[in-house]
Amino acid sequence: MREKPNMHPMDALKKRLRLILNVIPSGSSIYYIDYPVYNNGGDLLIMKGAEAFFRDNNIHVQARYSVLDFPEKLMIPKDQIIVLQGGGNFGDLYPVHQKLREKIVAEYPDNRIVLLPQTIFYKEESEYDRTAELFNKHRDAHLFVRDTLTYELAIQKFHGCGVYLCPDMAHQLWPISPTSSPGKERLCFFRTDIEKTKDQLQFESDGKGDFLDWASLYNRVEKKSIKMIAGVMKKGSGPLPMHTIWDKYSDYLVNKAVKRFSDYRNIQTSRLHGHILACLMDKPNMLLDNSYGKNSNYYNTWTSGIETAQLVVSTPKMARRNEEATLKKTKLMLSK
Repeated sequence: MREKPNMHPMDALKKRLRLILNVIPSGSSIYYIDYPVYNNGGDLLIMKGAEAFFRDNNIHVQARYSVLDFPEKLMIPKDQIIVLQGGGNFGDLYPVHQKLREKIVAEYPDNRIVLLPQTIFYKEESEYDRTAELFNKHRDAHLFVRDTLTYELAIQKFHGCGVYLCPDMAHQLWPISPTSSPGKERLCFFRTDIEKTKDQLQFESDGKGDFLDWASLYNRVEKKSIKMIAGVMKKGSGPLPMHTIWDKYSDYLVNKAVKRFSDYRNIQTSRLHGHILACLMDKPNMLLDNSYGKNSNYYNTWTSGIETAQLVVSTPKMARRNEEATLKKTKLMLSK
C-alpha cells in the first residue's frame, strides 16, 4: 500500500510497526516479559507503546513479568508467544536484562519468541557471538531491531532467526498532545550515565536552558514509590495486583514527562526517548549522540525526515548551524 503524499513522517513510523503483526498476528495470545519497573521514562514510553500496540491490534496478554518477578521455573503453554520488551539494553552493558532474555531463549525452545525493537550493542565481540549461537539454536526466534547498523550486523550474526528493521515501540503513542502552551525557551534533557559524551559536556558548559534527566525529573517521593513497588515485586506480591498498581503509577510518571516537555518551546537532548517524546509531541528538538552511536543511528534510520528534529554534528561550527536550524524551525512552527 502506497503512503499518502501528505502523511506526517510520524504516521509512517507508527504504520511501520504493523510489520510486527507478521509474527504476532492479531488475535494472538502472549506472555509479555521484561517490562520496566524503574525510573527510566524512555523505557516506560516503550512499555506504554507496546501495551497500546497490543490493545490496538487485538493481541491478548495472558501474563506479564518484569526482571524482578519472573519465576525461576515457569510453565508457559506452547501456544503462547513469548514477547520480550524492546529498548536499548540488548548486549553486554546491561547484564541483568540480557541474562533474562537468554534464559527465556534457552528454556522455552517450543514457544515462538519475539523481541520487540532493540538496539544491540556489545563491547566484546566474543559475547555477541555467544549470544548469537544461543539464539540460532532456537526454532522460532524473531528479533526486531531499531537501526540499520544493528540490522546489518544482526542479519549476519542471527542467521537462524528472523531479523527485521522496525522503529521503536513508543511510536505507537503518536500523537501526544501537549498539556499546555510553552512558557519557557529550552529544556536540556541530558544523560547523566555511562552513555554521555564529550559533545554533551560542551553543551552543558554553555549553561543555556533548564537541565533535566529522567532521574531528576522524578522527585524523592516518586523515586521512593518506584523503589517500594519494585521491592514488593521482587519479594513476591502475594494477593496484591502489583502490575495493575505499576501500570497506573507509570501512567502518572509518563504524564509528568509530557507535562514538563509541554513547558518548553524546544528540546535539546542526548536521550533517545527525549528525542522520540519531543517528536511524538511534534515539538522542535535537537538530538545529541550517545557514547556508542545509538542516537545518531536511530535518527538516520527513522527520524531525519521529521521537520521538527535535528541531529547535532560533532564539531562546534556544525553544532551552531544545527542549533540555528532548529531555532528557525521553531519560529516557523510558532508562526503557523
